[in-house]
Amino acid sequence: MKCTIMLALLLLLALSSQPLFVSSKTSLNQVLDISGKKLRTDSDYYIIPANGGDISLESSIGESCPLHVVVVKHRQGLGFPLRLAPVKGDIRVSTDLNIMLGNYDDRCPNYSVVWKIDPYSKEATFVTTNGILGHPGSNSIHSWFKIEKYEDAYKLVYCPNVCPSCNHVCKDIGIYKYKNREMRLALTNVPLKIKFQQA
Repeated sequence: MKCTIMLALLLLLALSSQPLFVSSKTSLNQVLDISGKKLRTDSDYYIIPANGGDISLESSIGESCPLHVVVVKHRQGLGFPLRLAPVKGDIRVSTDLNIMLGNYDDRCPNYSVVWKIDPYSKEATFVTTNGILGHPGSNSIHSWFKIEKYEDAYKLVYCPNVCPSCNHVCKDIGIYKYKNREMRLALTNVPLKIKFQQA
């Protein structure tokens, strides 16, 4: 009888401790802001480049819409607040998510404020707006990004898993100097190191 009770207790202990182990491992994969708090889907965040500047949306020379995602240096402020929308669940590393402006921007009223890559630009594959929020699949394949650990911070990556049958490249998001003036975000070989700050 004592042996049966002891075996049952050991089995119960093993079953009850497993979710705790999974839970702690899972929480380690969640993306943290600069104060060490987990990023939440119902909050807006500033993406802070580690080498200074802020993330902004701007129209390009001779173009009005869509807006391009750029890094602006030597300006006071933290840029535009952004909202992160994972394909499901919490905001974790290596998880497909949409990135969008947290507030409405009336400069391009007929365009969405969701980020996407523009695979049709001739000079480089830039990050721009007018992406599709949600609806994972081939129609929205250009609108999905990932956050990955990078040194003591994070980086953005374009390598979506939401459409296994879609052909796409996998590359880091970094800075591309456009026309010797604009520091646009684009697919590059050198990632932009970033951190997150709650807006």
